[in-house]
Amino acid sequence: MQTLSDIHLLALLADDVPNGDLTTQALGIGQQKAHLEFRTRQSMTIAAVEEAVRLFELAGAASNLVAPSGSALLANDLILEANGTAASLHSAWKAAQTLVEWASGIATATATIVLAANGVAVACTRKTVPGTKALSVKAVLSGGGCMHRLGLSETLLVFAEHRIFLSESPGQTIARLRRSQPEKKIVVEVADVAEALIWARAGADVLQLEKFTPQDVTACRLAIDALPDAVHPVLAAAGGVRADNAAAYVAAGADFLVTSAPYTAAPKDVQVNFRLLH
Repeated sequence: MQTLSDIHLLALLADDVPNGDLTTQALGIGQQKAHLEFRTRQSMTIAAVEEAVRLFELAGAASNLVAPSGSALLANDLILEANGTAASLHSAWKAAQTLVEWASGIATATATIVLAANGVAVACTRKTVPGTKALSVKAVLSGGGCMHRLGLSETLLVFAEHRIFLSESPGQTIARLRRSQPEKKIVVEVADVAEALIWARAGADVLQLEKFTPQDVTACRLAIDALPDAVHPVLAAAGGVRADNAAAYVAAGADFLVTSAPYTAAPKDVQVNFRLLH
């Protein structure tokens, strides 16, 4: 699984320890040897463990990954361990702990929705906290989700905000996109069943059902299924999809779920244990 580059990780260390660890220096304990463990305080799906291990290595400690990102752990399970001087362990400790806790919150929230979806794909949006996209993507993948779109450059998603600039029929829009981007799926966001039918008949590959209730999704599913077999776009339920309603959207007939909910999940709690080595 992908990891953040050393450039990004060194920036985290520089942000937290720009001029050394004043407390460790003042106490005169920097060269004493110690062992450190990260353990879970609760059940969680963990993420960013590889980055945490590398942070300790960059700080001068030896570190061992015990449970890789994507592992589903129980309370008090061992995540990683490190050996080094007090100075090296203290330099990386909090940055590494925060990274694992924050990313594991996203991964666990994603895994919870994935479980509720019962085999239907769960795709997370690009609405990550600014500056955290690479790690957020890794956390989503660790939780068993996939990415809806990473940005504007690689996917075709036609919003109403695009369509106000057009002076052509939906069929002409779809045909023009097919000619200019023949390898891409054409996704159209729709606000109600009537719009869904218009763009289905026009030839859209995917209909993104924005803020549909499960009942609305069912109505759309029935309407789309009544169209000729050649007109059968994929239905994506988007907007307001969470762990507590994911199953309802699947039962309503959504082909996959689109959500931003994991990005606002609370961080999980990682316990850090130090042991002095003699």
